[in-house]
Amino acid sequence: MSKTGFSAADILLPAEGNYETWAVVACDQFTSQPEYWEKVEETVGDKPSTFRIILPEAQLTDGHTEEHIDKINSTMRQYLDNGVFKEYPDAMIYLERVQSDGKIRRGLIGKIDLEKYDYSVGSTSLVRATEGTVLDRIPPRQAVRRDAAVELPHVMLLIDDVENSVIGPMSACSDVIYDFDLMAGGGHAKGWLVPEELKKQAMGALEALADKQPLLFAVGDGNHSLASAKALYEEEKAKFGPGSEKTLLSRYALVEVVNLYDSALEFEPIHRVLFDIDPKALMDALKKYYPDTVEGKEEGHVIEYAYEGARGFITVKNPKAQLEVGTLQAFLDEYIKETGARIDYVHGDDITVELGSKPGCIAFLLPAMDKGDLFKSVINDGALPRKTFSMGHAEDKRYYIEARKIK
Repeated sequence: MSKTGFSAADILLPAEGNYETWAVVACDQFTSQPEYWEKVEETVGDKPSTFRIILPEAQLTDGHTEEHIDKINSTMRQYLDNGVFKEYPDAMIYLERVQSDGKIRRGLIGKIDLEKYDYSVGSTSLVRATEGTVLDRIPPRQAVRRDAAVELPHVMLLIDDVENSVIGPMSACSDVIYDFDLMAGGGHAKGWLVPEELKKQAMGALEALADKQPLLFAVGDGNHSLASAKALYEEEKAKFGPGSEKTLLSRYALVEVVNLYDSALEFEPIHRVLFDIDPKALMDALKKYYPDTVEGKEEGHVIEYAYEGARGFITVKNPKAQLEVGTLQAFLDEYIKETGARIDYVHGDDITVELGSKPGCIAFLLPAMDKGDLFKSVINDGALPRKTFSMGHAEDKRYYIEARKIK
C-alpha cells in the first residue's frame, strides 16, 4: 500500500461487454426530473445494468426506499452468482471520457484507503472534502451500502498536478478494455488496463506530490458518497473489533482520480431551486436577513433570481462569506429550517430557470468558481459551502461502469 492511500483494485466489469445499457449516470443527477430516469429504465429494459444496482436519488422520496434497497442487494448477488461480472485483479483503468462538449477528460481508476480520508471540519488528512458535509445526508446512502455486495463509484478525486505527472503518461496504455457511447447524451467512454510499469510510475508520481503538498486528494465529486463509505467502514471496524481494519474490504472505495488542470475540466456553478414556497415572501425574508440587500447589480455579492413572472438580480452589500454561494446558503438554511421548504441543487442555467419559474418555486443562479482557487481555499479555509461547484454539466458526470466487491 502506497503512503498516498491510492492503489490498484480488484475491478469488476460486465463479462459480456454490453456497456451501452450497462452504464448509467451518477445517482445524484436529475433528481427533479423523474422523466430522465423513466427513460433510462425504458432504455435498459431487462438487460444487466448498473441502473438495477443503484438507487437514483429521484426515488428517495417515493416511500419505497427499503424495497428499492432490498431489490438492489438481491440483484447484486444475482449478478455475482450468474457470471454477469468479470473480475480484473489488482487493476487500474485509464479512462478517456468524451464529454457532451466534445472535450476529453482523462482519469485513473483505482481504490482509495479510507483511513487516509477525513470529512470532518478542520481535517488535515491527505484526502479531504471540498464542501461541507451534511451529516443527515449520510444515513440514507449508508443504508444503501450497508448490505451491498459491491460498490459502484461516482467519486472523483482531484489532484493538483501542474506537470501532469500522474495521468499524462497513461496515454501510452494499449490494452483497450471498453469503448462505447454513453446513453442519454453522456458522450463516450474508452478505458484501458494500465500495465505494471505505468502503475508503478503513477504511484511514484503521487508519492512525489504527497511529499510537496499537505493535501493530495480533494473530493471533486461524490463527497457524500465517499463520506457514506467512510461511515460504513467505521461502523464495521467498530463491530468486528481491533485488527479488522486489516481485512475489511469496506476499508477502501473505488474512485477516479482526475488532474485539476485537465483542459476538459471546467467548474460549473450549482444553482438552487426552492419548491412549495411563496417566492415574494421568500425574497422579503432574504432582504430582512440581509438588511443591506438591494435590487440590481452593485458592489458586493450579486445573485440572480427567477420566479414566475419575474427575473432579476439582487446584491448583498458587505457580505461576510467569501463566495456568493456562502452568502445565499446561510440564508436558505435558516429559511428551510423555519418553513420546511424543499430545495434542489440544479446544474444548467436553462433548466434552473425553467424549474424556478413554475408556480410556488424560485430559482437562484450562482456564478462559477475559479478552479485554480480550490486547493488553496480548502487548505487555508477548510471545506467550501456545500454544492459550491460542479465539474461539468449533469450529462458529463461520472457514469457507473466499474464495480468492486465490498463484502
